[in-house]
Amino acid sequence: MAEDQYAGRGQQQNRWFTEAGKNLTFSILLKPIFLPLNDQFYLTQAISLGVAKALAHVTGPGIKIKWPNDIYYNNRKLGGILIENMVQGTKINNSVIGIGLNINQQQFPDYLPKATSIRQILHTDYDLKALLSEICKSIEAYYLQLRAGKTSDLNQDYLSCLFGINETRNFKSNGTLFEGIITGVTSLGLLKIKTGETEREYNLKEVEFLIN
Repeated sequence: MAEDQYAGRGQQQNRWFTEAGKNLTFSILLKPIFLPLNDQFYLTQAISLGVAKALAHVTGPGIKIKWPNDIYYNNRKLGGILIENMVQGTKINNSVIGIGLNINQQQFPDYLPKATSIRQILHTDYDLKALLSEICKSIEAYYLQLRAGKTSDLNQDYLSCLFGINETRNFKSNGTLFEGIITGVTSLGLLKIKTGETEREYNLKEVEFLIN
């Protein structure tokens, strides 16, 4: 756990900004050698659910997972997760789970207009170490589900928490804006979006979720 982070990283080389001593920025080392490489998205689901469910106990309704693993409260970003796997052959030897969550921060830079925090939601500060403990317990519970092979349960829970699922939303792909409906994710973690009668699958680099 870092009380101050000056070079935080997010998905696709994005920066992660955090005010010193106000938020949770921590990493977890896992060794999911039981998990085949083609099933690594289930690890993403387990970690995302662990974080989301712990935060939902604090904030109440409104916590969602924006594909693949950003944590949102309504239409505002509350946190992000970066998973880096070290692979040998067809197995994952180690996974470093980097998690950044906005907890007690009240002000954000202008270039982060859609950020929010637990402090802004509840209008009171929250104990960082107590929340960290609850998040780790929640992650462990979902990780043990994954280890037990309960991937269908994980997928069902993930879809029930997925931001924008079964709703008409705006997206951008290859510079083109379009409306579509998220219908789910594949076992490889591709996002399924239906436009008209056509359903396509997108990886993280192929589509951008536009949020008003």
